[in-house]
Amino acid sequence: MAKRKTVLINPKNYDYSLFDESTKKAFAETISFMEQKGNAEIRKDSLAKTWAHDFNEYQGEHGIYATLLTAKGYGDNPESRFDLFRICPYSELLGFYSGAYQYTYQVSILGVSPVWMGDNEEQKQDLAKLLQEGNVFAFGMSEKKPGADLYSNAATLRPVGDGTYVANGNKYYIGNANFAPKIPTLGKNEETGEWCFWVVDRNNRHYNYVKDIDTKLSGLCTLGEYEMIEYPITKAEILKEGDGAFADGLSTVNIGKFTCGWSELGIVSHALYEAVTHANRRILYGHKVTEVFPHIRSFLSESYCRANAMKLYSLRAMDYFRMMSSEDRRYLLFNPIIKNKVTREGDKVMNLIMDVVCAKGYETDTYMSEAMLSAGMYTRLEGTAHVNMALVMKFMKNYFFSEKEYPEFGIVSEAKDDSNIFSQTMGGLSKVEFPNYEKAYKGIDISNVKLFKQQIDLFRELLMMGAPDVSMLKNMDYMLNWGEIFCNVVYAQLVLEASKLYEVEDELVDQIFAHFIRDTAKFALAQINSQDNTDVQMEYFWNITKVLPAVNKEKDLKFWQEYVEVLDGGYMPKGGVVGLDYLNN
Repeated sequence: MAKRKTVLINPKNYDYSLFDESTKKAFAETISFMEQKGNAEIRKDSLAKTWAHDFNEYQGEHGIYATLLTAKGYGDNPESRFDLFRICPYSELLGFYSGAYQYTYQVSILGVSPVWMGDNEEQKQDLAKLLQEGNVFAFGMSEKKPGADLYSNAATLRPVGDGTYVANGNKYYIGNANFAPKIPTLGKNEETGEWCFWVVDRNNRHYNYVKDIDTKLSGLCTLGEYEMIEYPITKAEILKEGDGAFADGLSTVNIGKFTCGWSELGIVSHALYEAVTHANRRILYGHKVTEVFPHIRSFLSESYCRANAMKLYSLRAMDYFRMMSSEDRRYLLFNPIIKNKVTREGDKVMNLIMDVVCAKGYETDTYMSEAMLSAGMYTRLEGTAHVNMALVMKFMKNYFFSEKEYPEFGIVSEAKDDSNIFSQTMGGLSKVEFPNYEKAYKGIDISNVKLFKQQIDLFRELLMMGAPDVSMLKNMDYMLNWGEIFCNVVYAQLVLEASKLYEVEDELVDQIFAHFIRDTAKFALAQINSQDNTDVQMEYFWNITKVLPAVNKEKDLKFWQEYVEVLDGGYMPKGGVVGLDYLNN
């Protein structure tokens, strides 16, 4: 049986092989809607900033969100369940057509999660009913002044007697806030200072929708600001109180961050089809651009490798998330890398693509014109570069030195309700242990994989012989490149695991790891050039930069021809414009 040359999706021949019938139906109906609407109409709506009423009504009529986002045991559909194996790829599929479509869905995931995590059975039953009616949902956590500092949230509940309260406060940058019928909202008890999650009704006169927040991509999706003014709350509206309420908020964000990377996957996959088709059909000086400019082939091949690596990492990280438990919390490292690195890799892909297509990428009737904006948006939400990197680095010591054994598992594709992810706990990051990273590399005879392993071993030795001291560890500017190298190591491990499980061709894995080697050397060189390191640290960073990927231009050309160039015309949507003008010449 032939191995896979790609794990990127193509709606024209979508692979349903690991899905059950209810999942296949939801995806096929979505593809049918999007393909019939076509690229031109989607772009037209986006430019006109028309909220996606048509698709949201369509998904409601077909019960798509109800099927995907209703926890098992609720609602009338026995096939409904909160199953990451379809929730995440559905984000990828929506992102393929527009990151704005996915945003409405992603925010709905955020909006339903605190209810399923909460203690209020009445609200769960009501949520199932609202999902069946086709509604979208919102998540009331962020505020304007504190921004990403969630601990500084200022929304309050004030007890007024007989177990009742009034809520006051403002929530900002809230997706779907003008359409969601109910919004889980996080704040504090004004008297006790305890956290609390409660639900507000958009139709209540004490709920005030302040304004839309305009962004370059608002239109198909919406962002808004709302406030509660002496809003009456009873026990019937309270989801959870105490530290558990805040923990549910963080757990919800953890789930939402995970879907960001999947949407980025869909975005860059579609853009890559467009870019290859454009470049390979463009004639300059009587020749195809891809024939006379080898750097164009190089940029597109790199984009292909990085996009496939993004998908492989995300697939394997999903397995770890689905298998999470109080005994296995490795997902706490793998999940923020989805938000921190997968989205940034997507941004890199779009930069490479824009350097290929140039002016064409700015024409608003192309998908790329939106993709270059939305890819960067996912990257920069929540202060990704520093917030998630700081979190990732908390695991560095245990990743390299704990060597704990866990039961092995392969692709976790079972059609099951992932209710375990609703039981995440706060704290204890220093206690999360990992198996020996070398296990992923055993039996691998691929040149660039073995070379990258040399860089990893050097970095581990560096941590033994020249670990950063306390003052260095507290300096995020100093530690950023250490974190980047560590992210590369973890990223490569899961990419390698997934490449085995999904039977990916060695040639693709070899090309992917060549980029891992270059990236790691780049971060090591940046550390040398920008920071005051010890002599031992300098020596190890220099040695890391000296590990070079195996370069073979004949193999690179063969890779371009057999893996990348074949994307030319591989996806041509209704109303698409890229490639048609050259065919008609």
